[in-house]
Amino acid sequence: MIQSLDHIIVAVSNLDEAEQNYSKLFGKGPVWRGEHKELGTSNCLFNFENTYFELLAASGDGLGATLVNYYLEQDGEGLIGLVLGCNNINEIKKSIKDKGFIIADETSGEGTNFKDQKVRKWKNLFLPPELTRGVFSFIIEHTFGSLPIHKDIKDSTPHKLDHLVINTNDAEGFIRVYRDVFNIRLALDKVVKEWKSRMLFFRTNKTTIEVIEKKDDREPQDKLWGLAWEVNSIKDTHSRLIKDGVEVSSIKKGIKENTLVATIKSHTHNVPTLLIEYI
Repeated sequence: MIQSLDHIIVAVSNLDEAEQNYSKLFGKGPVWRGEHKELGTSNCLFNFENTYFELLAASGDGLGATLVNYYLEQDGEGLIGLVLGCNNINEIKKSIKDKGFIIADETSGEGTNFKDQKVRKWKNLFLPPELTRGVFSFIIEHTFGSLPIHKDIKDSTPHKLDHLVINTNDAEGFIRVYRDVFNIRLALDKVVKEWKSRMLFFRTNKTTIEVIEKKDDREPQDKLWGLAWEVNSIKDTHSRLIKDGVEVSSIKKGIKENTLVATIKSHTHNVPTLLIEYI
């Protein structure tokens, strides 16, 4: 079934500005710059050990541009998409259909990297509302080519997505989708008394989807909230960011045992962003 949290999508109004800001935050530039002509969007991609991070902007006319502009008008810049990775999209489509969901056929995509003219190809499987639950989400299978990899990772550079935070008002419904349909491992399910909230951890490809339940009377709905990036040295990362003019909180002990954390407070384009070091 699902093998990975393939990538995260952030909608931005100015791709050049966002690329510069995230190059500062990550301490490295993107490995890909391209466009989806038929969708009316342009993007740049930052690659990590267990996922990649996509900045997406409207640059023309098409369904993609309409989607990006809708999110910008509704909520401003920020997290809009969660993309799940697989090795066999036809197998997953059959599994989802066998569970009673109506799902369209997969679509094919292709992109060229403006940096080196290399080509990647993929297939997308877009999901029905009962499975996306308010989040722009789809399943992807990469069929040709791959993203370049940064070989020289410094201690002051985030190297892995530690966790993605999602807020929900329906934890049981979330479990039915992510565990029972997508077959992603539910590693933790507990009530956090201090928060008066239920917390779920789903784990895949060395990252965690952290789900916080806040019950209300609305229809079941999920919302992407924030990201936490792992670094080898939070002290070195903190110093580099301050030197580059990025606002960062002081370093403190994390909620998780044997961790240090700091919050990035600028240059994130409205994405709550945490740095974490395991000590």
